[in-house]
Amino acid sequence: MYAALWRILPGPVWVRILILLVLLAAVLFVLAFWVFPWIDYLTAPVQDVTVDR
Repeated sequence: MYAALWRILPGPVWVRILILLVLLAAVLFVLAFWVFPWIDYLTAPVQDVTVDR
């Protein structure tokens, strides 16, 4: 799979590496700000923690 991705990317090696780094950053951004919070909301029960004195 990675070899096929590497072959379809345009340009010389340094451009391919730059494109892959941008794609990796975009995937991590989407995971951190949309996917993981959504999964946490679905799986973790909401706990309202209050301290009464």
